[in-house]
Amino acid sequence: MTSSNARAKLDAIRKQDAARARRRRLIGAGAGAVALVVIALLITWAVTRTPSQPTATSGALTYPSLSRDHVSGPVTYQQTPPAGGPHASVWQNCGIYTSPVPNENAVHSLEHGAFWITYRPDLAADQVAALQADVTGQPYALLSPYPGLPAPVVATAWGVQLKLQDATDPQLKTFINTYADARKAPEPRGECTGGAGTPASR
Repeated sequence: MTSSNARAKLDAIRKQDAARARRRRLIGAGAGAVALVVIALLITWAVTRTPSQPTATSGALTYPSLSRDHVSGPVTYQQTPPAGGPHASVWQNCGIYTSPVPNENAVHSLEHGAFWITYRPDLAADQVAALQADVTGQPYALLSPYPGLPAPVVATAWGVQLKLQDATDPQLKTFINTYADARKAPEPRGECTGGAGTPASR
């Protein structure tokens, strides 16, 4: 073999090696891009699948990971009034009540997207009237007196609770506007009629 033939053969081998190296780099870059896309998709899926706990105001407390079991009989809840947890199999009909309603039924309504405004039984009549005006016409509202409340008025949605000193506190309207669509609960816009209780009005 002449030296020129040897050089040509060597050049051909080098070109083949360079081509293989380029292919390996392209394959590696493509695989890396695909991996990045897959990771981005997984992150997006995880974020959209993770239920958020909305907070209507800076003073609202949130309670994540509450049980949704159906039970019979009374339940001891961690919050007063309860913000979620085990509950009766029948929900409380939404509306305005002038007497206390059972925790277990009201919690089922919260699971369906209702918000529950409770007030101390000795709250001034004009304050009660203001609360009634706030919830009248709201299809997913519960309003009832509640003995032993930690504040004069407590607004509750599933996993969220706001304690207020006054029925006219503007935070209450913010809370109602945030949760009135009944779409932030575990079973959004579930039944709020055809259950337990007869409200004085809606």
